Amino acid sequence: MNWFKSLFRVWRRETRLVFTDVGVLLFFFALPIAYPVVYTLIYNPEIVKKIDTVVVDHSRSSESRELVRELGASQSINVIGYASDLNEAKRAWHEKKCYGLVEIPADYATCIGRGEQTVVQFYSDISLLLRYRQYLTSITDVQMNETMRITSDRLAMGGLLTSNIHGLPVNSQANFLGDVTQGFASFVMPGIVVLILQQSMLLGITMIAGTARDRRRKNGGIDPLDYNAGPLATVLGKSLCYMMVYLPLSYYILEIIPYMFALPHVGTFWNFMPVVFVVLLATTFLGQTIQVFVRERETSLLVVVFTSVVFLFLSGLTWPRYAFNKFWYMISELIPSTLGIEALIRINSNGSTISDLGSYYYGLWILAGIYFITALLLRYFATRPLNPHTSTENARV
Repeated sequence: MNWFKSLFRVWRRETRLVFTDVGVLLFFFALPIAYPVVYTLIYNPEIVKKIDTVVVDHSRSSESRELVRELGASQSINVIGYASDLNEAKRAWHEKKCYGLVEIPADYATCIGRGEQTVVQFYSDISLLLRYRQYLTSITDVQMNETMRITSDRLAMGGLLTSNIHGLPVNSQANFLGDVTQGFASFVMPGIVVLILQQSMLLGITMIAGTARDRRRKNGGIDPLDYNAGPLATVLGKSLCYMMVYLPLSYYILEIIPYMFALPHVGTFWNFMPVVFVVLLATTFLGQTIQVFVRERETSLLVVVFTSVVFLFLSGLTWPRYAFNKFWYMISELIPSTLGIEALIRINSNGSTISDLGSYYYGLWILAGIYFITALLLRYFATRPLNPHTSTENARV
């Protein structure tokens, strides 16, 4: 019973510290609530449309004008005008008046009339890969449509019936299961929200530790708000406080935000719950592991904010993890958000169950166990004990 009393008092003390510190409240509540909304609004309308494009038409024929009309009618290309030559088009490019150039050769109509192959040059600004992807998709669709039309005309000129020709001999069709619209927010937000949960929790936990260090320095090595409990009761009591705060926030981020912005959302929160629980649990233990090394309140901002970019790159959202070298792959395996992102995306996009997640789910439990042990050991060896002349009752909150 004494151990459970200590656990309750640690939980009560930590809860009071959370709700009386404006900085911790900012990281624990304002950041997880505001960031998903802001990010999703920035990434809307998700796909790039009507990219300004300049055409250099050396052919000046009906066939080339038909090609330009097809390009302008596509979803992603906006033909803003013609240039007399490639140099003039490049000047518009350098002035950021356009992001793509289409150069139609002088023999375009002649080659089509002879049944020969012709080459249309396309130049794209790939400083933003989203633009390049939309360009590539639209130009490929226009190319296939033009090929089908030209093939049909040639067959008709040869005296063959073309009423039964509705497409190419081999047609291609893409069905996007997880991200139906191929939108950027639908792609990146399911992973980003997990990283937001992890980093905001780490920021709050380390800020609490830095503030406690400041109190010790001001009170001769004694924290008047500390409670002298054992390492196990302390670690579990703090984790209970953080889980109490973040489970409702997880529901908001993983269930309400997708409905607000019509993001892909296959599973329900109860499908996410086993993974979310162990991700948050591993993060609480990770935060209590690294908080031992936080000497000042401001250190949390320097360390955790810096690692946010590193953790994003290691998550596999910007570059696939199977392409990492062995060192960075092992580092990524030690981050709870990495395994959590991959597991939640599989549930959210493909309707996977816990049995389908395999190593991701069990890997998260292994991480939770590792960081639980490290938090206990560091709490036991690295924390400064209370003044032996101070009674336990005086130290309680």
